[in-house]
Amino acid sequence: MEVFLPQSYCDFDFAAMPQKLQETFLRLPLLVEFWHKDRLAKDLLLGVARLQLSNVLTSEKTRFLGPHGNHCWRQTFIEVAPVMSVEGSKGKVADLSYTITLADYGLVKVREVVVSESSQVLSSAVQNPPPAPPVQPPPEHAVEPRETLEYKAVLQLEAWKETQEEIFSSQLKKKELAHLQDLAEQWNRRDKEREAIVKKKVAECTALQEQLQKTLADVEKRERQLASDEIEFNKARAELQLERERSIQERQDSIRRVRDDCHHQIELEKLKTKQLEEDKLRLQQQLQEAEHKFKLLDKEFHQYKEQQSSKPEIRLQSEINLLTLEKVELERKLESTTKSKLHYKQQWGRALKELARIKQREQENAMARLKKQQEELEQMRLRYLAAEEKDIVKNDRLELEEIRNELNRLRLQEDRRQAPDSQNTADQRLAGSGSHKQDEGLDDFLSRLIEERDTLLRTGVYTHEDRIISELDRQIRETMAKRSIR
Repeated sequence: MEVFLPQSYCDFDFAAMPQKLQETFLRLPLLVEFWHKDRLAKDLLLGVARLQLSNVLTSEKTRFLGPHGNHCWRQTFIEVAPVMSVEGSKGKVADLSYTITLADYGLVKVREVVVSESSQVLSSAVQNPPPAPPVQPPPEHAVEPRETLEYKAVLQLEAWKETQEEIFSSQLKKKELAHLQDLAEQWNRRDKEREAIVKKKVAECTALQEQLQKTLADVEKRERQLASDEIEFNKARAELQLERERSIQERQDSIRRVRDDCHHQIELEKLKTKQLEEDKLRLQQQLQEAEHKFKLLDKEFHQYKEQQSSKPEIRLQSEINLLTLEKVELERKLESTTKSKLHYKQQWGRALKELARIKQREQENAMARLKKQQEELEQMRLRYLAAEEKDIVKNDRLELEEIRNELNRLRLQEDRRQAPDSQNTADQRLAGSGSHKQDEGLDDFLSRLIEERDTLLRTGVYTHEDRIISELDRQIRETMAKRSIR
């Protein structure tokens, strides 16, 4: 912590030649001891600071008025010196901030001191003491000691010493007051400088704090926006996930139903095929029986024909016809059975193909839905990024639009300001040449407006519905109307 030492002012008056003063200051430092005093214990030496006095000789000189009206010089040096412990292991124990002021009062003038005769006698007696007189017995009538010349000389000497001490004390107090006033002025000046610096730093800190608060508010707003967008995005993703799971479940249910239907249809077809096989076997057996019967009948017919050759042929022919009809009917039944067998085989193949096609179509639909969901997620992410980019572009467009409006307003003001000037100038010239130049100014202004509008449209940022493009179109129409009127 920082501690101010009380009664730390010291003043030394001395006279010396400049060379001797510089040599002494370079050779001998000023040692400042730091003691810890305690009533109950012995005083303890904490450390020693070495103050290099030669530093004050290199500082800048300032001029001041001395106590006798003469011009004097002052040098001041401020530094921080380390206080080293007397024990080598501890090192530095504190820092001492000190100020050294060297005041040059000029040449020393010899003062003439008036001394009374008794003082001179006393001083000569002191310098050359007389030989001791022989001891004589005291006279009967001794002189009063206070009335002797020696006593009076001592009194005058004491009075002069007191006077000189008072003069020296008054001069010392004046010097101390002058030094204190100078230090107070320097302290006040530096305090004002510090206050100005502190005010400047406080203003800068306030501005930085406001900027930081504004930035923090923007960041918090952006974080809230991002949090809300993230919540919406998570909600949309959850909904898409649920929709995807629902669609997958529905597809799986439909596939399972189609598979069950196909298995059921296959079982039915198998049953029908088995029934047709049984019918076919039965019909084949009937056909064989019919053929066997036909052969037997034919054999019997031949036997009968041979035996009954005498009977009429019409009767035999009728029997033959009946047998032929039975044969044709049996052949027709066999053909229909074969055709139905082929028909059921074809239906079975078509059912298998339809099942494979349905399965492939469901797989393709599932892949298409997954791809579509991925594309929708990517589009949502792109729309989110595009919305942020659009906000930035919108702000840039607003700033550009404000700049464009300000430029157009300034140009219009400049054109309106130039129009009266050109009109006043045209009144002094010929009417034909003046109107021709005014038309040229309108043409230039119209071409500049059209060029600005086309430039803005070519950038791709603005469209015909924007306010700046509408304003340029209105100005172009007004200029063309003015031109047509002229």
